[in-house]
Amino acid sequence: MDPAVLFSLEGKVACVTGASSGLGRRTADVLLAAGASVVGVARRQDMLADWSRSAAGRAVAVTGDLSQRDAIERIAAEVISPFGAPDILVNAAGINNREPADSVSAGGWDRTLELNLSAPFFLAQKLVPAMRQKGWGRIVNFASLQTFRAFPGGIAYGASKGGIAQLTRAMAEAWSQHGINCNAIGPGFFRTELTAPVFADPELERANAAKTCIGRNGEPSDIDGPMLFLCSPASDYVTGQVLMVDGGFTAK
Repeated sequence: MDPAVLFSLEGKVACVTGASSGLGRRTADVLLAAGASVVGVARRQDMLADWSRSAAGRAVAVTGDLSQRDAIERIAAEVISPFGAPDILVNAAGINNREPADSVSAGGWDRTLELNLSAPFFLAQKLVPAMRQKGWGRIVNFASLQTFRAFPGGIAYGASKGGIAQLTRAMAEAWSQHGINCNAIGPGFFRTELTAPVFADPELERANAAKTCIGRNGEPSDIDGPMLFLCSPASDYVTGQVLMVDGGFTAK
């Protein structure tokens, strides 16, 4: 098949959560560039509005807090409204409150698990029926280095991201027979709002880069190809996988 067709998203509709900043925003821009119409979901209306205005009618912002379980049905309905039901769902919204194990609060634990693990499933559950009807869909969840490694202050976040790996496999088992491929992408250290405390320490930044096989931390553009692969026809026979985009951090 022509590579241009393999990676084209012309005529597709995508929903990206966490689209107001970081790798969620980068993902939304990548899918737009590949030809998709994109609905971005996030809590911060001002940042989403700026993004959607720049996309010439092919991007729409939906404001909502996915950590609130009772908001998901409303958010799903608003996601479907502008362009029709999405063919692609990317669950990029996430939180890491970095509470040490001995002082993890019930509220911090619940919010982390609700946003990072529960929301990807329950939002997908609302959007899958239309994908099933079309016989084609893509779900991409965001995993993490902490899907496989334990970091200080990351017990709630790590539990949620470990859960993402199994959720992705379970989604694949449930839905891939209907043409809906479900995978996860696991970024290494990229400079985003979520990793700001890490990059605020130059020594820690250098140490993390040295732990990769490539010898540097991630740049936003490093996510583009892997994400487009998992969202496009190029990944027709790939499902239930966690693709680590970490410069070889987890290989060492």
